[in-house]
Amino acid sequence: MTLKISAMAKKMRSEGRDVIGFGAGEPDFDTPAYIKDAAKKALDLGVTKYTPASGMPALKQAVADRMKRKYGLDYAPGDIVVSNGAKHSLFNICAAILNPGDEVIIPVPYWVTYPELVRINDGVPIFLESDQTFKVSAQSIKAAITDKTKALLLNSPSNPCGAVYTQQELREIADVALEAGIYVISDEIYDELIYEGEHTSIATLGKDIKEATIIVNGMSKTYAMTGWRIGYTASNSVLAKVMGAYQSHAASNPNSIAQYASIEGLNGPQDDVVAMKAAFDKRRKLLCGLINDVDGLSCSVPKGAFYVMMNISAIKGKAFDGTPIGGSLEFAEMLLKNTLTAVVPGVAFGADDYVRMSYAVSEDNITKGMARIKEFVQSLR
Repeated sequence: MTLKISAMAKKMRSEGRDVIGFGAGEPDFDTPAYIKDAAKKALDLGVTKYTPASGMPALKQAVADRMKRKYGLDYAPGDIVVSNGAKHSLFNICAAILNPGDEVIIPVPYWVTYPELVRINDGVPIFLESDQTFKVSAQSIKAAITDKTKALLLNSPSNPCGAVYTQQELREIADVALEAGIYVISDEIYDELIYEGEHTSIATLGKDIKEATIIVNGMSKTYAMTGWRIGYTASNSVLAKVMGAYQSHAASNPNSIAQYASIEGLNGPQDDVVAMKAAFDKRRKLLCGLINDVDGLSCSVPKGAFYVMMNISAIKGKAFDGTPIGGSLEFAEMLLKNTLTAVVPGVAFGADDYVRMSYAVSEDNITKGMARIKEFVQSLR
């Protein structure tokens, strides 16, 4: 559903038009220099051969060390599977745990790939509506569980809405998951990008829930390494062995150079991570302030990641030049055509009253783009 908007924006840019895009799902910063230097060193050292299917031992150890250092979680290298990005990790999880007809509970709004990965692996996505904070409660999860439920897919901090679950909320969810005997797939790819409070991993809330949790993370968001394609899972050793076996046949192993660089990323200085987070925080406040200053638009301030869900429900049904706005896709298309400003339709995430806006863009472009959006909304009748 979002490809049409993306294709339109790319075509306009190729024609030399000044398109401002709020669709970025990746940091607009370069990969830190020390990580790039490590990749160059790997080439000079000839680290260009196959690696173990589930990742280099040194990288798996670095991931395990990070889990211990940041969360106090004890994982052995054999509990870690390094993959070609967090998306590949999620695929491996679904392949490992799902049988035909198994259900996976997915809170709405959701990242567009979640339900597709479940379906690809013969599972059934069960969409669970969230409250005004874009979060689901333990009680609503419990009500959605059936005898076919295999897992809950939890994303905190969240793409597309930046919601962050508190420790107490996660504790209640953990109790429900353990009572039902289901897995928790915990996508924590944005765990370093939290602006209020600290990130809690649900796996830290007891030995039993750690055993039932499969943590997903990676290098893309924290280290601006989206193109390097390194993700990883941390789970119990039985699941890790199965996921590693799937990956062995599907992809042989992750890229050796990217793995070597990732070791340096995890073990090296974290100054760039801190600086990037500070820049995102400043942009977050700027964008939310500008959105809430426009009559007919609103947003809640996200606590994590780098996305805002802008509420357009008050302008649905209004028209631009006689053409009515029926939903988020129409809004996004009209906005791009008439203001050269690109946003992502919320319908792609199961939330048609919203559009997603990324603040992984410069402050100048945030200000300029929001001025265009304000003028467009004020012209609606």
